[in-house]
Amino acid sequence: MGILDRFRLDGKVALVTGCKRGIGKELAVALAEAGADIIGVSATLEETGSQVESEVKELGRQFTGYSCDFSDRKALYDFIDKIKRNHDRVDILVNNAGTIKRKPAADHDDELWDEVIEVNLNSQFVLARELGKGMLERGSGKIIFTASLLTFQGGITVPGYAASKGGVGQLTKALANEWSDKGVQVNAIAPGYIATDNTEQLRNDPVRYEAILTRIPAGRWGRPEDLQGAVVYLASPASDYVSGTILTVDGGWMGR
Repeated sequence: MGILDRFRLDGKVALVTGCKRGIGKELAVALAEAGADIIGVSATLEETGSQVESEVKELGRQFTGYSCDFSDRKALYDFIDKIKRNHDRVDILVNNAGTIKRKPAADHDDELWDEVIEVNLNSQFVLARELGKGMLERGSGKIIFTASLLTFQGGITVPGYAASKGGVGQLTKALANEWSDKGVQVNAIAPGYIATDNTEQLRNDPVRYEAILTRIPAGRWGRPEDLQGAVVYLASPASDYVSGTILTVDGGWMGR
């Protein structure tokens, strides 16, 4: 197999969470362009007629959409049951769904903390565990988490988010340690500062915006499509010997 062929995903089925817009949408479109059919889910995703569905189908791939509130554990299990009933298999799981709540730690109440941890960490473990079982039975699979620069750093006024993304980094390694010799590679992508809904508040703060931009060696904020190459690589046979890695796509932020 030639090297470029090793990046192809023909015949694969990828489930991408948080795919309605931003990073998740671009990840889903990239996987479709590489050949995968897409199962998409977001809290408010239209089951038919979404923008991500349109873009995936324009590439000649199949798209099945679901909505699920990942802060609701019962809804999460109901969603997993639907996936197991409606789809023969999931070859690639992209655990991208997430939320962020900005409030100083002294004012960061239980409700904010619980919601962020449930969406960003608990639900991600449950999905990886439940869909990973099928991968382990088949002896092949790819699981890709969306980590963060706050997997490595503490951030400011986002204690729940920082804790959850730190947990995602360790979960990536823990699952990789158990599953890599069984044909299932588990890795994560840590985006830098990307222009999405989650960073709109930062980008609208001229002081924070300039402070962040000044530190980025690439000299610009990232775009969601900057993550596409990384997800195709980690979902493809090209990364079969890559396991437990957190791949930063950050314009050089962590190197400074």
